[in-house]
Amino acid sequence: MNAPTKPPRADVEIVTLGCRLNAYESEAMRALAEEAALGDAVIVNTCAVTNEAVRQARQTIRRARRERPGAEIIVTGCAAQIDPQSFAQMPEVSRVIGNAEKMRAESFAPAPHPRVEVADIMAVRETASHLIDGFSERTRAYVQVQNGCDHRCTFCIIPYGRGNSRSAPAGEVVEQIRRLAANGVPEVVLTGVDLTSWGADLPGQPQLGALVARILKLVPELPMLRLSSLDAIEMDDQLFELVTQHERVAPYLHLSLQHGDDLILKRMKRRHSRAQAIDLCRRLKAARPEIALGADLIAGFPTETEAHFANLVSLVDACGLAYVHAFPFSPRDGAPAARMPQLDRRVVKERAARLREAGAAALARHLDRWIGRKTTGIVEREGFARLPDFSAVQYGPPASRRHAPSLRNEAPAGEDAGGPYIRLRFTAHDGQHLIGVAA
Repeated sequence: MNAPTKPPRADVEIVTLGCRLNAYESEAMRALAEEAALGDAVIVNTCAVTNEAVRQARQTIRRARRERPGAEIIVTGCAAQIDPQSFAQMPEVSRVIGNAEKMRAESFAPAPHPRVEVADIMAVRETASHLIDGFSERTRAYVQVQNGCDHRCTFCIIPYGRGNSRSAPAGEVVEQIRRLAANGVPEVVLTGVDLTSWGADLPGQPQLGALVARILKLVPELPMLRLSSLDAIEMDDQLFELVTQHERVAPYLHLSLQHGDDLILKRMKRRHSRAQAIDLCRRLKAARPEIALGADLIAGFPTETEAHFANLVSLVDACGLAYVHAFPFSPRDGAPAARMPQLDRRVVKERAARLREAGAAALARHLDRWIGRKTTGIVEREGFARLPDFSAVQYGPPASRRHAPSLRNEAPAGEDAGGPYIRLRFTAHDGQHLIGVAA
């Protein structure tokens, strides 16, 4: 007797690789694909930040074909935008669409399409904040307020996948966040490729601080507003004031610092100096002592000496960082840094490991400060919570959930604000997570 066979899946699966902006756009594509009545399909939203990211995209596509042999495989995202023909040549791929095309419902309609639909991303002039009612991750939602980048850091290929900087109008952003808050999303993250450049292409050239102020005023029901990665040199005065003074702005910033040596920063074509980075971090800490700071840092950039690297490692303490995203430099085809004199890969990996060690020590010091204290966190999944300063918490039963009107202040028991909050006391940490019990 033959075993019963499972019916083939006929749903749309979206696989997201890379940044938070991709996560937002994947949610938008989910709605667009449903609107277009797309059938049995896997959409792979790729990343192009490194050669390794492109390799992982290809691996993901091959796995998707093995797991969904009858599905249409649609490839999009930055890697597809930059090199569409290489993906179109993969036998697993049904078709390739660009970063502009993926935000249109007609791109997912079941009508016949060319194998490659990728327009010139540099010709795109507008960014729409697509309306999303919710996210598959219910604790926080990402809202795209900006796309593209006008800067040309020598290690980065992303502008060629995203185009030049363009901003979503403030009214569209506010409406998007209002919808999310109305549907019970307790935390919204503003995201973009170069977030602090928001507004430069809009009438009157408003700055990011003005957008944050407008959101806080017009969506008072949103418990927490969080910012994704910021360029340290572009932080305007109003944004600084809101980040350090407003309790509904998360006490956490992730800064795009990249290095701690002035010569390497120049060779990266970064626009800030070591002293400017340190000064900003010190002013933030002085104005809001509970704020936690994170940063992206690259070890092993071409021409980096031991002295340059020492300045990179010392930046962790000089800036008072709690979170370090340490990356070994990886040459990206098409980026100017790939043509510079490269370090031996063993040296790059060894320095990245040492940088990660400095980051681990910084995180441990940050977590040490919480031991014996109590506060309110947001539940991301059963047994795991996140504090406003982005500290990760593992907690065990019994866990008593409560609701809090403010994630910055300790919430009175029984206060109801409609969010998945939990009151915790911290007894220890494992170097990565606080260990908490219900308070």
